[in-house]
Amino acid sequence: MSNIVSIFDTTLRDGEQSPGCSMNSREKLIMAKQLQKLGVDIIEAGFPASSPGDFESVQQIGLELNGPKVVALCRADDADIDAGIKSLKGSFNWGIHTFIATSDLHLKSKLGIDRKTAIKKAVRAVERAKKHTDHVEFSAEDATRSDPDFLVQIFSAVVKSGATVLNVPDTVGYTTPAEFRDLIIKLTNEVYNADKVVFSVHCHNDLGLAVANSLAAIEVGARQVECTMNGIGERAGNASLEEIVMALKVRNQHYNVSTNIHTEQIFQSSRLLTKLTGTVIQANKAIVGANAFAHEAGIHQAGVLKNALTYEIMSPESVGVSVNQLVLGKHSGRAALMGKINSLGYDLTDKELSSIFKKFKKLADKKKIVYDEDLEVLVMEERSTGIEKYKLISVNVTSGTETIPTATVILSISGKQMPPKAAMGDGPVDAAFNTIRGIVNIPCVLTAFVIKAVTGGTDAQGTVSVSIEWEGIRATGRGSHTDIVIASARAFINALNRLDLFLQTKPIDGEDQEEMAGI
Repeated sequence: MSNIVSIFDTTLRDGEQSPGCSMNSREKLIMAKQLQKLGVDIIEAGFPASSPGDFESVQQIGLELNGPKVVALCRADDADIDAGIKSLKGSFNWGIHTFIATSDLHLKSKLGIDRKTAIKKAVRAVERAKKHTDHVEFSAEDATRSDPDFLVQIFSAVVKSGATVLNVPDTVGYTTPAEFRDLIIKLTNEVYNADKVVFSVHCHNDLGLAVANSLAAIEVGARQVECTMNGIGERAGNASLEEIVMALKVRNQHYNVSTNIHTEQIFQSSRLLTKLTGTVIQANKAIVGANAFAHEAGIHQAGVLKNALTYEIMSPESVGVSVNQLVLGKHSGRAALMGKINSLGYDLTDKELSSIFKKFKKLADKKKIVYDEDLEVLVMEERSTGIEKYKLISVNVTSGTETIPTATVILSISGKQMPPKAAMGDGPVDAAFNTIRGIVNIPCVLTAFVIKAVTGGTDAQGTVSVSIEWEGIRATGRGSHTDIVIASARAFINALNRLDLFLQTKPIDGEDQEEMAGI
């Protein structure tokens, strides 16, 4: 048995389905390239049959990447399999991941079929995919609530049909480590040609056991783990990539397995995802949280100063957290800026550097010191720009204890500058949002609004994340500026642009969206 555990990253598929974590095709490609740099073995790029936008995104990622295997998720359905093949055929390294529900609950209530039909559909899907690629993974959705003997039966059938990876999903986060161990042991002992296929696990975190269950499965023979960066995903999320990888590294003598992950890229990957999605991870998040390597208690501080191992089981550097920050100011030149950005893990084109350098100089005039976090914001803003329908030209507000907050906004829509418009609100930010809504004529609902200081100090940039919803579609947006009202307006405009993209690539009409969610 191999002592290497393959990391199957589904951030761009299962993770991206998490409310508020949607990404457009450009953002998905940026994240995919970082996952390649991180060293993941397999990237699940999306669900090609779900929408034209997802199809194009999977296709683009497959063509652009030349390292990790890129796979597409497909239901056990001819049209899905064909869409997956069409999206990835011609890519450097690709495969198909197909699934069908196996629990009696799902078979009866969701699919309306019996076990015999499920096996037939699974076999047909695997055989259809196998004609075009050697890498075919089969997943038994809701496996942990399925009859174990039926799992043996359906897994054996797909192995005979050409499946090379068998995935055992804990789709609703129901199982426990002990139960999951027993299930994996049974499957690895009883499935046909079990020693010739790779057993994989995909655990959800509804009871907070996703990582524990994944590690329990690894102990008894699973050699692929499906996980996401920061643990994002449906409902309570997926097993967290960084937690699994560092558990296997720090406790290597216990697990006696390793991964191909370049752990020094973990923190960069985590930060990139939060900036692309606009989501914020809690400060006490293991490995990548702001407090993961912070020590406030005096006895802890004293111990760490004498020997870091007293309270740190891994070094900050091992996951890419920089302990020494080189700060830049208004007198810093292009070379210093480029060097610092490179040290943060970003590779810039000359065009990107020129644009960021101009923004850096403007920011440096407002702030005494420009920190790493400030530079990351500039990079992400530069890389998130593209063909945008709405652009903020200016926003001006009046507000005070005896003044009704009013905002005057000028926007550009599809390249045409609109006349100024004003509206009132409960506060300056609310007034700005009301004005923007009036200009674009989209009565969207604001469902989330989060402000976070990028660095300390009264001159810090503020990063605003918003979530809006309209016609059943939710989009997130983010914006940064030293003026929080401007940052808020930018975030709202960013969300509207993302909403416009999602409206253009809505899922195919008539599809069962619950089933689209996958495993």
